[in-house]
Amino acid sequence: MKLLVKPSGTRGKVHRITPESAEWGYVGFTLYSLAPGDTAAEATGNREAILVLVEGRAEIVAGGTALGEMGQRMTPFERTPPHCLYVPGDSDWSATATTDCTLAVCTAPWDADSGHAMRRLGPEGIELTPRGKGQNQRFIHSIAMEDRDVASSLLVCEAFTPPGNWSSYPSHRHDENDFPRMTYLEETYYHRLDPAQGFGMQRVYTEDGALDEMMAVKDGDVVLVPRGHHPCAAPYGYEMYYLNVMAGPLRKWRFQPDPDHAWIMERDG
Repeated sequence: MKLLVKPSGTRGKVHRITPESAEWGYVGFTLYSLAPGDTAAEATGNREAILVLVEGRAEIVAGGTALGEMGQRMTPFERTPPHCLYVPGDSDWSATATTDCTLAVCTAPWDADSGHAMRRLGPEGIELTPRGKGQNQRFIHSIAMEDRDVASSLLVCEAFTPPGNWSSYPSHRHDENDFPRMTYLEETYYHRLDPAQGFGMQRVYTEDGALDEMMAVKDGDVVLVPRGHHPCAAPYGYEMYYLNVMAGPLRKWRFQPDPDHAWIMERDG
């Protein structure tokens, strides 16, 4: 499995990660880079979707309902809450860009009996929340995490890591279906850097060393996390943004730290 995925171009569907292409069972991630007047459209089928307007604005239609123009920020680094939309299975949606627009489509299996209906998930109800301290501080937008009962499978958030700081750290994993100790969750990271010519670092590794990859991520890259620990870091001079998509058999986020580094979590609380 190739963990670092580069965009396929600069316009249109620039990322398409499916359970089949990722060789796993749950998470899907598609990214559209649209110019004004461009349209993206999909049917959800047996999967649910959360649309995240990473930047720019678009006219959205979902389930036959015209929702008008959504989106506000022109770059994610404004750190304002994103405009997001939940679309259940057996539905469809379209987005026609009114400005340059980056649209993320997060998908996972849909439970038809869940009762989750189409709804806006942001910007209302999303607040920028600090996490960690010192050089481990980052800032989180919780779009659809466990505390919001808005989806069957999907867990979605975005994070802003200041220059020189670490994120998804101390190292942790969520790759065993052993609730409440741990939940099995596949995960994707869609990375952006500011300024855009920058880079970040992400390591994906298991404690036994069977998997251990260190990747230089650039603006627009996606990293797949099928298992193991997955810390990342932003070099001095560059802010790192990432959009996380997680899903598994249980919509709960329970993880275990790397035993070698758990002392940091115990010390910092």
